[in-house]
Amino acid sequence: MTELMIKNKQLLLLFLWTAIALILRFANLDSKPLWTDEFSTLVFSLGNSFRGVPIDRAIELSTLLQPLQLRPDADTADVLRNLLLESNHPPVYFMLAHWWMQLFGPTEDSLVWIGRALPALLGVISVPAIYFLGKFAFNSRLVGQCAAAMMALSPYGIYLAQEARHYTLGILLVIASLFCLVLAARKLQQRAPLPIWAVLLWVVVNCLGIAVHYFFVLTLCAEAIALIAVIWQQFNGKLAIDNSQQPNIWQFQIIWRLLAVAIGTLAGGLVWLPVFLSNKYGSELTNWIVSGDRTFLSWVNPIFQALAGWITVISLLPVESPNLAVVVVSAIAMTIFFILVLPILFSALKNSLTTPDTRLGTVIFGGFVLGAIFQFFSFAYILGIDLTRGARYNFVYFPGVILLLGATLAVIFNTPTAKSQWFNLRAIEVPGKKAVLLILVMGFFSGVTVNSNLGYRKYYKPDLLIPIVRELSKVPVLIATTQKTHVEIGELMGIGWEWERSSATDFVADVTDVTDVRKKEEVKAFDSPLFLLANQRRDAPGIAAGTLDKTLSQLERPLDLWLVNFRAPVNLAAQKCQVESRDLPAVDGYEYQVYHCSRS
Repeated sequence: MTELMIKNKQLLLLFLWTAIALILRFANLDSKPLWTDEFSTLVFSLGNSFRGVPIDRAIELSTLLQPLQLRPDADTADVLRNLLLESNHPPVYFMLAHWWMQLFGPTEDSLVWIGRALPALLGVISVPAIYFLGKFAFNSRLVGQCAAAMMALSPYGIYLAQEARHYTLGILLVIASLFCLVLAARKLQQRAPLPIWAVLLWVVVNCLGIAVHYFFVLTLCAEAIALIAVIWQQFNGKLAIDNSQQPNIWQFQIIWRLLAVAIGTLAGGLVWLPVFLSNKYGSELTNWIVSGDRTFLSWVNPIFQALAGWITVISLLPVESPNLAVVVVSAIAMTIFFILVLPILFSALKNSLTTPDTRLGTVIFGGFVLGAIFQFFSFAYILGIDLTRGARYNFVYFPGVILLLGATLAVIFNTPTAKSQWFNLRAIEVPGKKAVLLILVMGFFSGVTVNSNLGYRKYYKPDLLIPIVRELSKVPVLIATTQKTHVEIGELMGIGWEWERSSATDFVADVTDVTDVRKKEEVKAFDSPLFLLANQRRDAPGIAAGTLDKTLSQLERPLDLWLVNFRAPVNLAAQKCQVESRDLPAVDGYEYQVYHCSRS
């Protein structure tokens, strides 16, 4: 087979993985409900602000959802101003998303799809990107293809790509930064300085990464750990030196250019330090990952949360299905799969670490991944900041995991018979190519699980709350919550958006006891609820209850009051509001209580 035919075959296979990635990321893209972080992305990307949503008074649905309207006159200056005033994220992705929104001009019907299409597209691009990095790092087309296949099929990658957030852009920049890391490691192996163009590229990529997500700093620290691991291995003679006649590794020019990368990256990152420190919303928006009390759960949770995140890189069957039988079968299937596959993967990883052609790449990405994991656990157990609570934060080292998987799958593929053996138990022998196929098939079904909303389901489920409200309340409705930041506004927007999406006309048609036009109009009038955001301050915890009391006194009765995530004690006896006595179903993301308020 000629070199041209090999290249064409490789490109065709890469096109296949990219096409599969496209289907898995764009299928059912707008079918899942939006959650608070996605509302933040949409509002800021449109150049709008949460500050325009009135608080401490009842507002209509249209007013609540006003920040989701496209403003043709909005520009990047609006994006920057609103984001830096109201959020704790750097602006690069939001500016890119703003241009994307202006390009496609989303309507109410297309907003969710367009908002999620950009990260989905970036997720698709990560497939060829990881192929070329894998091919370059291991000098192997097979490793590149295996890494591309895993990136295309990974349920974790699909989960990130189907969210209107900045993580897939971060993944692309991690891949670009890892390319520079591999090049630097090779130059160290050759005892040659990093080229000037590579120094500049690495600095630019790192600065962009920090300007996309501050946690990109964890990627950079993990790369430093990986580089130290490479140098350590070279000093101990475990990594071959390509040219022993060249100057010592500590030669001035070699070290100076690596220091130039570090200094340039530090300078680019420090630009955002005043913005980060001056942001008054920072602590309020990140309190959920801070562990307060040192309980038993706070010690064990990071381990199990991290394990859950690692598992979903390869496999995630419908363990979140509402059907118990499906959950049980899925859990059993995943358990059997990992019992069979893990020994094969670990054996292949050790083989990759001892093979001269793949050792450098394995040391680089192994050190990178272990360095990132070390940081996550250090944050959890030393600083009390549990980053493992948010599986999405694993994006900082996800490409490194995919590259290690690509290297191990390549070893398995070239192994005639792969053995799965735990301890001294009987080994199960599987042909290497069939073992790789099994892993890829599991990845495909796991990807379908995620885009079918049976895995990595949204924590907030307003689509389940709306039918309960409509079933229970046959009078006008006020939905109230306490508000500290735009997170609570996003929670209420989720309810409002799902209410808007659901068919109000069908609900009106289903009311059988309406006999005249006037009553039908009354039903239509209260079909759209009112909303209340009661501002809550730490220095005045009772102010939210007072706002609720004042608002209720201004509204006509009868009225149903739905307190949703209302974090303040209330006493509504004076308002003649009686709590609903029936037990109502729980809804993820929304703790609620219903009161029926009468005239007398």
